[in-house]
Amino acid sequence: MTEQRDEQDPQDARDARTPRDARTPRDARGDQDLRDAPAGAFGAEGRVQAAHARGASGPGARRAAPDEGAAAGEAAAWRALVATARRSVSDGLVVGTSGNVSVRVGELVLVTPSGVPYDRLTPDDVTGVDLDGRQVRGTLVPTSELPLHLAVYRRTDARAVVHTHAVHATAVSTLLPELPPVHYMAAALGGPVRVAPYATYGTEELAQNTLRALDGRTGCLLQNHGTLTHGAGLDQAYDRTAQLEWMCRLWLTASSVPGHEPSLLTERQLADAAQRLRGYGQRG
Repeated sequence: MTEQRDEQDPQDARDARTPRDARTPRDARGDQDLRDAPAGAFGAEGRVQAAHARGASGPGARRAAPDEGAAAGEAAAWRALVATARRSVSDGLVVGTSGNVSVRVGELVLVTPSGVPYDRLTPDDVTGVDLDGRQVRGTLVPTSELPLHLAVYRRTDARAVVHTHAVHATAVSTLLPELPPVHYMAAALGGPVRVAPYATYGTEELAQNTLRALDGRTGCLLQNHGTLTHGAGLDQAYDRTAQLEWMCRLWLTASSVPGHEPSLLTERQLADAAQRLRGYGQRG
């Protein structure tokens, strides 16, 4: 799917950042060297930085800085994104540098950068693109699964997307075309969770397969790959990922008992659960 956290994807490995004391040409050489450097002198990350230093336009060029209020909102969104990404590691939903998280702020999409361990991310590492995928914030290369995230934002009303390589969910994705409705929390995702057919990570094919699996749903499994969920915010998107992983673990556990088949919920039972879930939680 994307950068490796489960087992590192090769592209992400090439994009991975060096230690912080030598991580970028800007840190080591300063703006003047960046302006004077020939194109490509410092690799993918350095090319983006050099374009910024020269004031160039195009995919690697920094757009006009947001006003003070917008900047504060972006900074808060970036902090929440980093916290969510780190939580996915501590909860065991990703390993290494796999998985990725994004949040939409107006027409800006903040995303985790490619191949960078989440515990190394700082406020200065903010990475953002517009809805066409042009980088407009930061210098780090965005996640290799950027096409997947952008496809979801273009097609749905999502404000946040979480993608993981959660082990039980990934295991189920290799066994079934759809997660059976073994628990009523399937209603929170719109119904039985579909499995998007396999396609190479980071491709438009994977993005389109995922959109089809998400039709009428807020989460799906990616065959031999992982999970993707979206929501009105990072908390909701993350909670849906956690619930999906738990339901997959439940199904694997129940279906492993010899001589027994798990009981499944009917459409009517799921509809009743969905109705009650709409009123769940605190108000105001």
